Amino acid sequence: MQLGLLYSGGKDSTLAALLLENFYDVTLATAHFGITDDWQHAERAAAELDLPFRRIELDDAVAHDAAERIREDGFPRNGIQHVHQEALEALAAADDFDAIADGTRRDDRVPTVSRAQAQSLEDRHDVDYVAPLSGFGRGAVDRLVDSTLDVTVGPSEEIPRADYEAELRAVIADQGGQEAVAECFPDHDQTHVTGRR
Repeated sequence: MQLGLLYSGGKDSTLAALLLENFYDVTLATAHFGITDDWQHAERAAAELDLPFRRIELDDAVAHDAAERIREDGFPRNGIQHVHQEALEALAAADDFDAIADGTRRDDRVPTVSRAQAQSLEDRHDVDYVAPLSGFGRGAVDRLVDSTLDVTVGPSEEIPRADYEAELRAVIADQGGQEAVAECFPDHDQTHVTGRR
């Protein structure tokens, strides 16, 4: 069975891919807006994992809507959630997948997928939605990652990654400068997978 996994090149989506590859033919799919070339970080991580990679280009209006929400809210949660839902819709609409997945964990604050949202995706697109990390907390994920993956960890603005945040930061910086980015995004660490152990 063919499965498309939303992929950022970080530890969560990579661990999800490893858990699923015994049951599905996994394609790692990075959603982006064409605003930056950050999707290439995910492509390199996918090559290190020896898994197929695909880009899913979303309408840049989605990025601008999300950036506006983030600036209005003063925090990224609702904007990132909006982008994640759009990315899942685009992945589910692809005709060649029997299932779609992401790397959302049990204790994630954003993005999340509710039971109703998952069922709606499945019903409307005739695909299975799989969340292999939904029963795992951060500690469990970190221990599994430590034993299976080589990962670079550091401040969000310094780590090469292909998550939604990188392009949303670029949109917000273009609109209001780096000060606007700093006002909306709290300091936090990101991860980038460089290979399997």
